[in-house]
Amino acid sequence: MNDDLGEEALPNEEFDLDLLEEELRQAAAILDPVPPALRQIAVEAFALHDLDSRIAELAFDSVVDAIAVRGATGAPRMLTFHAGEVTVDVELTAQGLMGQVLPPQSALIEVLSGPQAGSPLTTDDMGRFTHEAFPAGPFALRLRTGEGVIVTDWLTV
Repeated sequence: MNDDLGEEALPNEEFDLDLLEEELRQAAAILDPVPPALRQIAVEAFALHDLDSRIAELAFDSVVDAIAVRGATGAPRMLTFHAGEVTVDVELTAQGLMGQVLPPQSALIEVLSGPQAGSPLTTDDMGRFTHEAFPAGPFALRLRTGEGVIVTDWLTV
């Protein structure tokens, strides 16, 4: 008991730090918001964090380069990207995307679609990877290999 303040402390009362953090975040957003110009500068600076990455250019797109087969509906979209000696083959289906890095190597792969990258995917021993969500709108892939970072061209699906 705290006689000075006339209040009684509850010994089993737990303080929710996550709730406090969220309330402080909301108060800061109202009382001291980030200026739009500063937010834009931060976004542009983040876009440059992979500036030294190699670009994997689109070499084949089945929508553009393949001969249409009469009666074929729902065929997956096939994409091939090249960056030096590395090739990335991607197949887009209604169930998501799957692909392979050639020559086979371990890599962390992020599907870039919107302001935040998805959770990283890892390749198996054959360089294969799968992503169960179909990318909506513009997307690209960021590969982190032992030799550096590779980012594919952006495509709209």
